[in-house]
Amino acid sequence: MIENYSYPLDLSWSTEELASVLSFFNKVEEAYESKVEVGDYLKAYRAFKQVVPSIGEEKRLGREFEQVSGYSLYRATQAAKQKEQGWFSLEK
Repeated sequence: MIENYSYPLDLSWSTEELASVLSFFNKVEEAYESKVEVGDYLKAYRAFKQVVPSIGEEKRLGREFEQVSGYSLYRATQAAKQKEQGWFSLEK
């Protein structure tokens, strides 16, 4: 993991929207660094999708986030959706 990196954010988002996106990025980090409860992850993902409804924009942010952090939004979200309940982790 890269220690200090900047999140890909859109400065036109409101404070609440920024908080939702940051919360989701934090859940992705948790999935890779320890473990996260599926319900909490999917709730954060739904809030993220309220801010970023476009699949293209989600993919762009996912690529940018993965470039700076090494963590894949796509892989983490797919793992959470497959698990459906309980806890999951992508740690190595």
